[in-house]
Amino acid sequence: MKVMIVGGGKTLYFLCRNFIAKGYTVVIINRNKEECVQLARQLSATVVCGDGSDAVILKDAGAVGADVVLAITPNDQDNLVICQLAALKFGVPRTIAMANDPENVEIFENLGVTAFSTTHIVSSLIEQRASMEQIINLLPIGEGRVNVTEIALNTDSPVTGKLLKDIVLPENALVAVVMRDQRPIVPRGGNQLLAGDRLVLITLPENHGPVLKIFSGEEQ
Repeated sequence: MKVMIVGGGKTLYFLCRNFIAKGYTVVIINRNKEECVQLARQLSATVVCGDGSDAVILKDAGAVGADVVLAITPNDQDNLVICQLAALKFGVPRTIAMANDPENVEIFENLGVTAFSTTHIVSSLIEQRASMEQIINLLPIGEGRVNVTEIALNTDSPVTGKLLKDIVLPENALVAVVMRDQRPIVPRGGNQLLAGDRLVLITLPENHGPVLKIFSGEEQ
């Protein structure tokens, strides 16, 4: 897989290092000459010095053959333009833009560009971890459109002792797996939930809080 990343800083460095470790071919586009020299010394990647929002630079860097273009510059407008050029002009099948301003995520998506906000992801993780000790893991997936959460039940949980069929969940929410004594169970309505069970919940962002309240009794 050929991954092209436009941007700089520590985020770019660690992303590239991770992709290279997985065997991907990595191309970096960065405006800063000194940073380009440093990246070329530190990483087994092709480093192109230039403006990634320039179609000529993208072409020369090999955008035509890229599988993914990831735009993570500090400028949201540049990130949008980079992804639009990569997709429309060079036929890159997958483009992803970082929205430094979380409010731009919806704008990017409406313009046909897949976007993510580190602010949204980190704040969601912090809020859920801080508000509820029972949460073991929270993983936003699908650019934050779906939450997969692992929650541990205790004796005080409102659902402990209940059959799954007796628990009324909002639409677009489900209990995907129950871990009991290190054994996974794909639950059905007749399964009883017990203290010590670890549940894997799948929810949407809009119903995530209400679903957690059903299982924990705590306000989110």
